[in-house]
Amino acid sequence: MMRSNHALPLRVLVVDDSVFNRRSIGEILAQSPEIEVVGKAADGEEALRLVASLKPDCITLDLEMPRMDGFTFLRILMTKMPTPVVVVSSYSQKENVFKALELGALDFVAKPERFSDPDLGGIREQLVNKVLLARSVRLGVPQPARRPADLAPAPTEPRLQKQLVPPKNVIAVASSTGGPSALMEIFTRFPPNYRSALVIAQHMPDKFTRTFADRLSRRGALRVSEAQDQDVVSEGVGFVCPGRHCMELEVSSRGTMKLKVTPPGERDRYVPSADRLLTSVALGLGRRAVGVILTGMGDDGVEGARKIIEAGGMVIAESEESAVVYGMPGAAVRAGVASQSLPLTEIGDFLAKL
Repeated sequence: MMRSNHALPLRVLVVDDSVFNRRSIGEILAQSPEIEVVGKAADGEEALRLVASLKPDCITLDLEMPRMDGFTFLRILMTKMPTPVVVVSSYSQKENVFKALELGALDFVAKPERFSDPDLGGIREQLVNKVLLARSVRLGVPQPARRPADLAPAPTEPRLQKQLVPPKNVIAVASSTGGPSALMEIFTRFPPNYRSALVIAQHMPDKFTRTFADRLSRRGALRVSEAQDQDVVSEGVGFVCPGRHCMELEVSSRGTMKLKVTPPGERDRYVPSADRLLTSVALGLGRRAVGVILTGMGDDGVEGARKIIEAGGMVIAESEESAVVYGMPGAAVRAGVASQSLPLTEIGDFLAKL
């Protein structure tokens, strides 16, 4: 079901065990004419009762609460009363944030360690915008069963450092809201000795991208890291663009591939810029370039996808049936720059067989 009635305010439930945080978050949201705060809860048990009676359109959620924490609340909520959830968590709780996303949360906002009045302006706009994303979310999207990455068994032996062999293909991924969980699913599909490489532009705050890369690395056969300038791209590796930066692929005359990581430029509409990443892969790889556009709002990646198609490569857009937010892949399909449109599980299988 798509939430699309923009005439009525979006009804939001605020869940946080701190009285100050509940008041502060409520005041931020109430300043938007498009949002109505219909209730506040101090723990998961109270929140479940209010969800049942109030039926909010969206929930903001703190994860560390007494009686019933945010994880237990999410498990019950997504089973019985699926509702878009935006996690509001501190920078120190990075692992918990990704666990919540895997349990079904829509997105997250990183709050300052000291959530005081002078700091509220820094999160005001993104909190409102991410809550309003609930209007565009597809509820009831079937998701494959996933084992939380934090429960994945640690390798008994360190992975062998492969010889740096240029990859057969480079897969450039554009993703935003819903992207972390989608990428987690895709990375379970890759076999050992995979000969391609992945470079990822995921819209995410800068202090979270390293933790996200580590979780992807634990999820499957690829060695994944947060990209640094001049990293060498070889087969069987993946790189996540660091937050507040943009990333491009540079291919030398000898075929060596390196990453260029820089601050964003004035022309970058999104950061990280999927358009810039996909364009660089098109220029460097030509027919061996593969673009993947996953769930997210906006149209980042469309121009880069066009460059890949023009260079003879292929672009896969996530289909509407599995995309949490069909904005980015839908824009690519409407622009005619998607070679195929596939549901998430089929994207993973297709990439695994490249």
